[in-house]
Amino acid sequence: MRQTRLAGEPAEYTEAREELRQAEIDLMRQRERVAELRRGLPPGPVVDDYVFEEGPADLDAGDEPARSVRLSELFGEPGRDLIVYHFMFGKEQKTACPMCTMWIDGFNGIVEHVTRNVDFAVVAAAGLPVLRAYARDRQWSNLRLLSAGTSTFKYDLGSEDADGNQDSTVSVFSRDDAGSVRHVYSVHPGMADDIDQRGIDLLTPVWHLLDLTPKGRGEWFPSIRY
Repeated sequence: MRQTRLAGEPAEYTEAREELRQAEIDLMRQRERVAELRRGLPPGPVVDDYVFEEGPADLDAGDEPARSVRLSELFGEPGRDLIVYHFMFGKEQKTACPMCTMWIDGFNGIVEHVTRNVDFAVVAAAGLPVLRAYARDRQWSNLRLLSAGTSTFKYDLGSEDADGNQDSTVSVFSRDDAGSVRHVYSVHPGMADDIDQRGIDLLTPVWHLLDLTPKGRGEWFPSIRY
């Protein structure tokens, strides 16, 4: 489709907009290249079959006991991959992370589409009752919410340090033909010494919508309440 040109558009603007369009095309192609590299990763290491705590599907069923579920049991069927979002909540993160909350608000809305192809879960260090109470407040009724409990899952995957400080992380897992769970990919907000907040921006449309505007995203960060 051709680039729209409005009546009275200055030539300087038209030229600059065409330069931007070409840059957007280059960016799209680079994203495709990165996705291809990600898909082409060789098999990762086998990981422990970590145990999590999970409540009933109904968030309001607060009196029903928690059950233990293993990482391998989060896969719905053979051939599916698993995405886990590491929620910054629990241990030294006494209150839920506003940034994570914004991302998970979005996941709750789209997870039905995502799970047509892959399995998806949110894991926090917070105890299950606290996690579920927060989820009720946010109306996260569509997500599989898990407490890492006493497992070393978050520490081993780099979303928790030895002191219990939390980091937001996304991890992808697969199962091999023998049934073992393998780590495929993890990404954190910090990508380099000079990049500490951009590593998982692709997970929310909020930043990208703001980046369409003249003022961009600026220094704005989300809040739990507005």
